[in-house]
Parts: sequence; structure tokens; C-alpha cells
Amino acid sequence: MSESTASPVATTEWPDVDVVMPIRNEAAHLAVAVAAVRSQEYPGVVRIFLAVGPSDDGTERVADELASSGHDLVVVDNSSGITPAGLNVAIRAGSAPVVVRVDGHSELSDGYIRRAVETMGRTGAVNVGGRQVPTPATPFEEAVAAATTSWLGTGGATYRVGGKEGPVDTVFLGVFDRAAIEAVGLFDERLIRNQDYELNIRLRMAGGTVWFDPELSVGYRPRGSWRALARQYFEYGRWKAVVLQMHPESARPRQLAPPLAIGGVVAGLVGGVFCRRLLIVPAIYAMAVMSAGRAVAGPGAARTSAVLLVIHSTWVAGMARGITTGTRRASR
Repeated sequence: MSESTASPVATTEWPDVDVVMPIRNEAAHLAVAVAAVRSQEYPGVVRIFLAVGPSDDGTERVADELASSGHDLVVVDNSSGITPAGLNVAIRAGSAPVVVRVDGHSELSDGYIRRAVETMGRTGAVNVGGRQVPTPATPFEEAVAAATTSWLGTGGATYRVGGKEGPVDTVFLGVFDRAAIEAVGLFDERLIRNQDYELNIRLRMAGGTVWFDPELSVGYRPRGSWRALARQYFEYGRWKAVVLQMHPESARPRQLAPPLAIGGVVAGLVGGVFCRRLLIVPAIYAMAVMSAGRAVAGPGAARTSAVLLVIHSTWVAGMARGITTGTRRASR
């Protein structure tokens, strides 16, 4: 679908909207996320579908309390606890022509839904999204935020570092044309991670446009510990490898940069034993990481550099795991 082609959404001035939220162990953040949706000033009808997975922190109770506080929220069961399965069950529970994805630890900016629907109608896009804006609450989270909004930490992903409005490969979360995502089969439930990127691949293959609008933003809390960060990026790398095996044509230079960088560092350190000149590769990498860290004033500079190293190394380790285990086994 080209930019000039009218989206089916544009046939209704203010179409109804279904907000779908896959929830698991989000008791601490769920009420804030739902409040941000309910405070949206949208002229049409907005309904919220919470797909609640098995939780051990009281998420089910919080979800039921939110449902009892208004007729605009429905709780549906996601017994698998898997994000794409939860998204699909929530989407199928509704019927609105526009589907807005929201996570339990995210917070929509004011006017987000209205702006996104306007952008869909104006551009003919089948998916619209904006900037992912970190809202750190601790020094460690501030370091993660600094790292993940830098070019070195993300490879220049538009939804993280910002950019001009226009077509992109993917966006954060997303506001979808229901007919378009139903036509390509919704989210792939085999993909524990990276299911949003893979869906956008299929949308673009079907002729649709994925559109970035910098006026849209979603706040989110970065990971709060070294272990959580390492696990997050290991899983990102692992499932990125699976998606690349499914869609090899989707590979982008920014996705190849971390493996090449970490591979060069390892090769340089090993080869440096025999040829000191090879040590220049890990030296250049160290200088780049430290330079990115120094962009953060104060004592957070060293922590940010360390965060970048963890992001790169665990992402590459996860990617190696995804490649070696193969698509079918990794999908299980």
C-alpha cells in the first residue's frame, strides 16, 4: 500500500478502537498503563482488552478491579502466558477496525490514539507508531536509557533515536488496521520475542506501509538490574536469529553490526597474542563504548559503557544460540 492509497480506516472519520494489552506479572504498572489509555481524548469508542497470563504478583486481581471500575475494559484469559498468543486472543475478542497495542509497563502520551488514527487516514498506512521514550527511576535504569537511545546501542533504530516522519521497517508497539493484520494472520505465536518485527515484515510483503510519526511517543520503564538486562537482550538476539531464518531478506546492516563488532573484539584479543597489531580492533571498540558512556555526565558514564557491553555481548550470544538451535527448536 503506497503513501497515497487511502486506508480502510479513513472511510470512517473516528473509527472504534480496540486497545489490546498482553499482561503477565504487571501488577505494579498495570493501573498506570490503563489510566493512560482511559485518559486519551478520542472522539470515537475505545475498548480495552487485557489478555492476562498466569502471574504470581496479583496481576489477575488488579485486572479484575480495573474491569469492575468501568464498562470499557474486558479481561480475557491467556493461559499460555506467551505475548503473541495474548495479543491474538485480545484482538479476536474485539471487532473495532483499529487495534492499538499497549504493554503493561508502558504509558501512552496524551492524544496518542487520536493522532495515530489521523496519521493512518492521512498516509494510508496499515501500522503507525512513534518514539519509545524511556522513563528511568534509578541510576541503573538511567544508564540503560542512555545506552538504548544511542546509535551505538541501537544501530540507529528510528523508534529509539527519533527521526523524520515516513515509512520504516518497524515501529514500537503499533496502531494497526485490523483488516490488514487479519489478512496476514495476526502475530506468529511461535515467536516469544520479535513477533512485532516479524508481523511488520509480513505487512510490508503484502504491500502495506509501516509509518513512523515522531509526534507519537510511549513511555516505558527500562530493565532495572544487570541480570534482567542481560536476559532481555539474550532473548532479543535469540529470536532475531529465528526471524532472520524465517525472512533472510529482512536483514539490515544495523543488525549485523553487533556480531561483527564482538567477533572482531574476540578475534583481536586472541590474535593479539601472536600479532599485537590485531589489538587495535578491541581498542577501537573500547574507545567507542567509552565515548558513548562519556556522553552521559557524572558517575553514570562508566555504568552506561558497561551497559553497552552487556547489550552487545548478550545479544550476540542469544543470536548464536538461535542460529545453532534452528528455527523449529527455538520456536518451541
